[in-house]
Amino acid sequence: MGKCPIYKKCNGCQLMNMEDYNEQLKWKQKQVARLFEGVCGVRHIVGAEDPFHYRNKAQPVFRMTRDGKTVSGIYQSANNGVAAIDSCLLENKRANEITVEVRKLMKSFKLLPADGKGSKGFLRSLLIRTGAKSGEIMVVFVTEGPIFPSKNNFVKALIKQCPDITTVIHSINSSENFLTVGNRQTVLYGSGKIKDTLCGCTFSISPSSFYQINPAQTERLYNIAMEFAHLTGEERVIDAYCGTGTIGIIASKKAGVVIGVESNKAAVNDARENAKLNKCRNMSFACEDAGKFMRDLAENDMSADVVFADPPRNGCSQEFLDSVAILKPQKLVYISCNPETQVRDIKYLMQKGYKPTIVQPVDMFPHTKHVESVCLMSRVDK
Repeated sequence: MGKCPIYKKCNGCQLMNMEDYNEQLKWKQKQVARLFEGVCGVRHIVGAEDPFHYRNKAQPVFRMTRDGKTVSGIYQSANNGVAAIDSCLLENKRANEITVEVRKLMKSFKLLPADGKGSKGFLRSLLIRTGAKSGEIMVVFVTEGPIFPSKNNFVKALIKQCPDITTVIHSINSSENFLTVGNRQTVLYGSGKIKDTLCGCTFSISPSSFYQINPAQTERLYNIAMEFAHLTGEERVIDAYCGTGTIGIIASKKAGVVIGVESNKAAVNDARENAKLNKCRNMSFACEDAGKFMRDLAENDMSADVVFADPPRNGCSQEFLDSVAILKPQKLVYISCNPETQVRDIKYLMQKGYKPTIVQPVDMFPHTKHVESVCLMSRVDK
């Protein structure tokens, strides 16, 4: 298996030292099995067909070395540094090539990277998003201030060198978080968004959209979630923590009614656009806390047959878990990027009348310690 020359310094690929990819899968399988021991059975982990260059989102940070050379690479939050590299083995190959081209153009235009300390430089980082099936490419220049020297000529030169780029955006971020895309965004080229296809559905992706970073494994993950839900076309479905609506839109093709619930207003706007794009006439969205929304449904004598939950790494809130118990859907399909918090939440729901049936781990992030898992929980009559 190929090795990254800086993986120890970068620390992004914690399992890169293992002999082969199968060894990584065995390690992850054991971790999930250990967590779910005594709770429910765990299926064999779904590995990636190609564990390299799977990330459709790259965020290289730019810095200047002591000898005046501009470098780019993986941000090191612990020391506010950069692990310099031209080709990350996890990131899309084309994104790596575009990053190198931007560095070359910066040199020819005599432009400098920013360091967050009031330097004369302007560029903090790039955000490069690629459509796995559409081939569309978004490049976002994240700068410390509003000044982008020679921006029109710079963008023209970049498009000439990389004609497959479909949109370019300028974003201003003066916060301490180098990997944040700022709220102030200006489209310099193209539409400001790209589209991609997932499980037969089309999604519009903006700079701040949440969109899974491993499209091939995401299709496997979502297909497993649909398998667990076993939709027949009659069900009322709630897509909690719906983000930009991916899971709910895919489920709407097989369900009766789908309601997506998300507290982030920008994400809900993206979700509504995506639902319209996919002609989902049986889907609606609520910009609200999922727990409160489901509790209100129950208080108004409304119900749901299936709830999909895909919370952040810290898991579901207790209010949400309590609302599941109050609403009493027959099935809860819980998708998690952190099996530790998932097990915690599952054990809580077991006290509320739900039984976990099966867990399916999916390796969404090869070479890292992270693993995604899907659990089916069914309502048990007491």
